[in-house]
Amino acid sequence: MALFVLRFVLISFLMMCCESQLLQVGFYSNTCPQAESIVQNVVREAVISDQNIAAVLLRLHFHDCFVEGCDGSILIDNGANSEKNAFGHEGVRGFDVIERAKAELEASCPGVVSCADIVALAARDAIVMANGPMYQVPSGRRDGLVSNVSLAEAMPDVSDSIQILNAKFLNKGLTQKDLVLLSGAHTIGTTACFFMTKRLYNFFPSSGTGSDPSINTRFLQDLKARCPQNGDVNVRIAIDEGGHHKFDKHIFNNIRQGFAVLESDARLNDDIVTKFIIDSYFNNPIFGPSFEADFVESIVKMGQIGVKTGFLGEIRHKCSKFN
Repeated sequence: MALFVLRFVLISFLMMCCESQLLQVGFYSNTCPQAESIVQNVVREAVISDQNIAAVLLRLHFHDCFVEGCDGSILIDNGANSEKNAFGHEGVRGFDVIERAKAELEASCPGVVSCADIVALAARDAIVMANGPMYQVPSGRRDGLVSNVSLAEAMPDVSDSIQILNAKFLNKGLTQKDLVLLSGAHTIGTTACFFMTKRLYNFFPSSGTGSDPSINTRFLQDLKARCPQNGDVNVRIAIDEGGHHKFDKHIFNNIRQGFAVLESDARLNDDIVTKFIIDSYFNNPIFGPSFEADFVESIVKMGQIGVKTGFLGEIRHKCSKFN
């Protein structure tokens, strides 16, 4: 009898643990019913003020989830050791928008909505503001208790080969299809010439010269004109040439034709699987797969990497500081 009771308690405990790990749509419907509308209004104001903020907030969500899971670790500002200072997070912004939303939420529902959830919700609202798909965001994340610059060493890099990119995504439980779709997020936003130098002028390290041969010849000259050697590395250029303000599959067509701006995007054409996935969005426009629908599946999946729920983590009072 005692053994039966012990087993029952153990099973009940395991069930509670598993249930506590589940995110759910409408998590704040009772505790803070206005949570999503507050985040939405803050994001809308930010994007109206600066159209590029949509891409900034989407990138922030990606960078947060790829280190320690989607737990707001990138938001912490605890000096030189802060995760946000990692080289892999170079150029990541949007912290002020998240903090603004957090302040409004604390005024309405103190200690209820996590910063990690704000990041995920803000990314969704940013996509919508860029004419992208609307989707439901499962929430219930709690904020992590660790933020360390060394933990971001495995972030995907613009200079990674397709083999390395595949491995880094697989390590997070993401497939090659997820790699393609989440790279498709580059359909909005800009990048700095800083990230183009190697690809334009030093693509072959052994010789110290040369440009990436996958770049369309005409486009190469255009890129070099905008990012001249030894020029201002802070100059910004559109990642999706000719369509960087609208969320759509336009960037995939650029990749196919040699007009990819980022090296990591161009590398998607180097692998038979990732290339096939890109081509599938053009082979049958009527009955083929939908980029928007598939992207939603991938970003919702990404948003559940390493989440802290239940009794794990905390609900920060300020997103930049541990409690």
